[in-house]
Amino acid sequence: MILMGKRKEESISKPGSQKRRRKECTDEHSDESNEEENLESSADGNTSSQLTAGEVGIIESIQLKNFMCHSNLGPFQFGSNINFVVGSNGSGKSSILTGLIVGLGGKATATSRGSSLKMFIRDGETSADISITLRNQGRDAFRPEAYGNSIIVNQHINQDGSRSYKLKSKSGTLISSRKEELVKILDHFNIQVDNPVTILTQEMSKQFLQTKSGSDKYKFFMKATQLEQMKEDYSCVEKTQQNTRIQIEQGRERLEELKQIYLEKKERYKSIAFVNDMRRHLEDLKHNMAWAVVSEMEKEIEPIKEGIKAEEANTEFIQKVEEWQVKVNEAEKKYKAIQDRLETVSEEAQALHPQCISLKAEVQAKRKAVNEIEVVYNRFKTELKRLGKDDELLHKRIEELKSSANQVSEPERLERQRKITYLREQLKAFRDEEIMIAQQMDQFQQAIYRCREEHARVRRENIDAQQALDAKQKQLRELKDSKTDTLKRFGPHIPGFVEAVETAYRQGRFKNKPLGPIGAFIHPKDPELTLGIEACLKGLVHAFCCDNHSDERTLQLLMTKHYPHGFRPQIIVNKFQNKIYDVRQRAVYHPEFPSVLTALEIDHVMVANCLIDVRGIEKVLLIKSSRRAREVMQSSRPPANCKEAFTGEGDHVFERRYYSSNYSRPKYLSQDVEAEISHLDKEIESKRAQLAASQQHLHSIENEIRQNEDHLYGHRRHQKELQIKIRTANAEIVDLENMEEHQSVDICILQNEAEENKARMESVKEDMQLQSRKMEKQKNILLEAEKRLKEVKEKIHEVEEVAGPIRDELNQAESEMESSKRHLQHYADKQKEHLACIKKHKELLAAKEKELEEKTAQARQIYSERIQVSRTVKSLDAEMNRLREKIRSETSLHGNREEIIQQFHDAKERYEDASSKVKNLKKFFRVLERIMAERVKAYQQFLRILSIRCKSSFEGLLHVRACSGKILFDHKNETLSITDMLNRRIAIDMILERADFQQYRQFILFTPQSISSLPTIPHIRILCLQDPERGQRQLNFRNETGRDEDQ
Repeated sequence: MILMGKRKEESISKPGSQKRRRKECTDEHSDESNEEENLESSADGNTSSQLTAGEVGIIESIQLKNFMCHSNLGPFQFGSNINFVVGSNGSGKSSILTGLIVGLGGKATATSRGSSLKMFIRDGETSADISITLRNQGRDAFRPEAYGNSIIVNQHINQDGSRSYKLKSKSGTLISSRKEELVKILDHFNIQVDNPVTILTQEMSKQFLQTKSGSDKYKFFMKATQLEQMKEDYSCVEKTQQNTRIQIEQGRERLEELKQIYLEKKERYKSIAFVNDMRRHLEDLKHNMAWAVVSEMEKEIEPIKEGIKAEEANTEFIQKVEEWQVKVNEAEKKYKAIQDRLETVSEEAQALHPQCISLKAEVQAKRKAVNEIEVVYNRFKTELKRLGKDDELLHKRIEELKSSANQVSEPERLERQRKITYLREQLKAFRDEEIMIAQQMDQFQQAIYRCREEHARVRRENIDAQQALDAKQKQLRELKDSKTDTLKRFGPHIPGFVEAVETAYRQGRFKNKPLGPIGAFIHPKDPELTLGIEACLKGLVHAFCCDNHSDERTLQLLMTKHYPHGFRPQIIVNKFQNKIYDVRQRAVYHPEFPSVLTALEIDHVMVANCLIDVRGIEKVLLIKSSRRAREVMQSSRPPANCKEAFTGEGDHVFERRYYSSNYSRPKYLSQDVEAEISHLDKEIESKRAQLAASQQHLHSIENEIRQNEDHLYGHRRHQKELQIKIRTANAEIVDLENMEEHQSVDICILQNEAEENKARMESVKEDMQLQSRKMEKQKNILLEAEKRLKEVKEKIHEVEEVAGPIRDELNQAESEMESSKRHLQHYADKQKEHLACIKKHKELLAAKEKELEEKTAQARQIYSERIQVSRTVKSLDAEMNRLREKIRSETSLHGNREEIIQQFHDAKERYEDASSKVKNLKKFFRVLERIMAERVKAYQQFLRILSIRCKSSFEGLLHVRACSGKILFDHKNETLSITDMLNRRIAIDMILERADFQQYRQFILFTPQSISSLPTIPHIRILCLQDPERGQRQLNFRNETGRDEDQ
C-alpha cells in the first residue's frame, strides 16, 4: 500500500496562483528524450530549494482510538520524505491507511474496507476517533495566524454512521467544526484523497494491475493526471458556446423587427402625394351618406308600423286576466271553507290539552303510591318467609328432642336451658332491630329517589338556562359588533359574504348585483312597531334578492363557502325593475293603523317588490295595542284586503285566531342599539343570577343525596352486623342443643316459642293481605287513571290526525290562492305594459316620421337628386373616418416634413447599428470556435505528450531493472493496457529511487515484508508494528530509523 503526499512547493506554485493549476502545453516537445532531460534537469536544479520549501501539507502524525480492531493505535510520527510502515497481518497497517483516508474526509467506499463509516467502529464500542496532524509552516501556510505551525484534524465517528470534525491549532484551540474548512485546507495543500496517485491502496493497485478492462485503467490514468477535470472544463465551455449561438439567433429576430420598422418609415417617407384624390372621394361619400341615412330610416319605420298593427290585434292578456280572476275567486272561497274547518278542530284540541296535563299528573301520583305500597308488601313477604323457616327449624328441633333417649343431669340441663333462653331473647332483639333498620333503609331509599328526580329536573332547568344565557351573550356580541358594522347584526359572516358578492359582481359573474340581506335595506318608521315587523317578516330579514336564475346559482355557490351547512337564507328570484309595484287596488287601508309596507322606509325598489310578492306586506296591518288588534280583526269584519295583523308585542292576529309571540324584543331591525345592549345586559345579569341560584339548589340536592346515601350505607353496614350476630346466636343455640351429652331441652319452651312464631306469622300474613288489598285497589285506581289518560290522548291524536290533513289542505289552498293572485297580477301588469307599449310605439313612429322628413330635407340640401345607395351608413361612415384620418395624417406629414425625414433616418440608424452588432457577434463567435478548436488540439497534444512521458518512464524504469514490459494507450477508444514482470522487491527499489529523485514529496509505504536491506539514509523513516498478542488491547509502537531528521 502506497500513500504519496503532494505538497505545495515554491518552485512550482507562486503566491496568488490558483490552488489547482492546470498546465496548458502548447510548445511541448514531442521528443521523448527531451522530456526526460527536462525532467532530470528540473529535479537537479530545484532539489535544494524544495527541501527547504516543502514545509506545508506534511502528515506529521496519526492516532486511532476504537478504530477497526484496535482500541488505541499510535500516535505515529511520520518523516517529511520516505516512510515505511512495516508489520505482519493484523498489526495495524490497514487501519493506519484507512484512518488517513477517512480522517482527511474520504468516503468509506474509497478505503475498499467497508461501505459505511459505522463499520470502522471497533466491536463493542459506540464511537471511534481519528486525530491527524498536518505541518503548516513557511510562507505557503494556511491561515498561520489562526492555526500556527500545525493543523490538528480530529474526527469523531458515531454509531449511526455520522461523523463530526474539529479543526484545532497547534495549541489545541478549536478553530472550526465545518467540513468546508477541511476541504479548503486540503485544496490549499493540494492533498487529493480520492486521487489514486496521492493514495494508492492495495485493493486499488490490484484493481489497476489485474483488471481486464482497458477502459478502467484509462480512467485511472485520466483521473491521476487531472486530464479528466480539463476535459470536463472544455465540455462546460462548449455549453457556453451553445448559449452564445442562441443569443445570436435572438439578435437576428430583433434585427428583423427593426428592419420592419425601418421599411414602414421608408414607406411613409415615400407616400406624400394622394391628398387631393382622397378629398374628392370623401365628398362623393358625403353625398351617398346623406341619402343612405334617409334609406335606413325608411327601413326602420316599416317594422314599427307592422309591430303596432300586430300588438293592437293581440287580445291574449285580456283573456288571461279574465281567466285568472275566476280562479282567484274560487281559490278564496275554498281557502275560507278550509280555514273554518281547521279553526273548529283546533279549538277542540286546545280544550283537551289541560285535561291531558291534569291526568298525566294524576297517573304519576297513583303510580308512586302503588310503588310505595308494593315496597311495604314485599317487606312483609320477606318477613313471612323468614318466620316460616324459623318455624320449620323449631318443629324439627322439638322432634329431635323428643326422640332423644339420653338424659343429662338436671343442673346441667337447667344451665343449658337458661343459656338457650338468653340467646333466644338476644336473637329476638336482634331481629326486631333488623326490621326497624330495614324500614329506615326504605325511607332513605325513597328520599334518595325523590332527590334524584328533583336533581334531574333542576339539571334540565339549569341546562336550559345556560343555553338561554349563551344565546343572549351571542346576541349581545353581535349587537356590539353592529355598532361599527350594521351587517354584523345579521351574523358575523355576513360582511365577508356581502364583500364576496361585491367582488363577484365586479368580476362580471352576476348580470345584476344581488341585494341582501333584506333586513339591511328596511327601516321601521315607528320604533314601537319594530317587533311586530320582525314577527311578520321572520326569516325574510336574512333573504337575498336575485334578478334571474343564473345569478341565483352563482349566489348559492358563494353561500356554500360562507354560510354554515343548513343555515343558508332564502333566495328570492324576481326580475329587477326601476319602479315599485302599484298596489293601490289590493293594499289594505285603515285610518288609524299602517300596513307593513307603509310602516317601512325601504332603500331599494326591488326589496319592496320582493316583500310584496313573497309576504304580501301591503295587506298586513300593524296595531300597537293587543286589545285594539282584537277589536279590529275579530270583533267586526276585518278591513278590506286584510287577512292578518301584528301587534306591537309581536302577536299574530287573524279573524278567528290569535297567536302570542315567542320574543319580547326585536333582534335585527332595532334602531336604538345602545338601548338594546342595555336591555340585553340586564337580561344576562338576570339569567346569571337565575343560573347561580339553580346551581346552588343543585348543589344542595347533591349534598342531600350524599347524606342520605351515607345514612343508607351506614344502615346497610349495621344490618350486616346484625345479620352476623343473628347467625352467631343461632349457631350457639344449635351448638348447645347438639352437645355430645344430648342434654334434653325444655320442650315446652320450644313449643311456646313455636306458638309465638306461628302467631307472628299469622300477624304478618294479615298485614300482607291488607297491603295486598291496598295494592290491588291502588293498581285498579292507577289503571283507571291510565285508561282515562289514554282516552284523552287518543282523542287529541284523533283531532290532530284530523287537523293535520286539514292544515296541509289549508296550506295548499293558501298556496294556490297566492299563486292565482300572482298570476292575475302578472297578467294585469302585462296588459298594462301591452297598452303602454302600443302607445310608446305610436309615439316612436310619429317621432321617426318627423325625423325622416327632416333628414330628407337635409339630404336634398347636400345633393338635390336622390341617389340609390346600396351600402350601409356604418360602412360609409367607417370609410369616411378612415379617409379623414389618412388625409389628416398626410396633411400632418406635408406640414412637418422634417419630422418624418428625421424618423426615417433614426429608424435606418437603429437598424444599421443592430445589423453591425450582430455581424460583430457572429465574427466573435467564429473566432471563439477557432480558439476552442486550437485549445482542443492543444489538449489532445498535451494528452499525447503525457502518454509518451508515462510510457518512457515506465519502460525506462523497467529497463534499468533489466525487466521487460509495455504500456499501450488507445486514446480513440479510451483504453490502457500494461504488461510487466516486476516483483514486489523490485517495485520497492523503484519507489525508493523515485522518492530520492523527488525529496520534496512525502511517501508513506505499507509492506509486510522485511526491509532490513534498505539503506540507512536521513530521509528514510521506518515504523515497525509489533505482532498483536492474544487479548492485547493496545499495540506498542517501535520507531526504527537510521537517523531522526527532526533532531
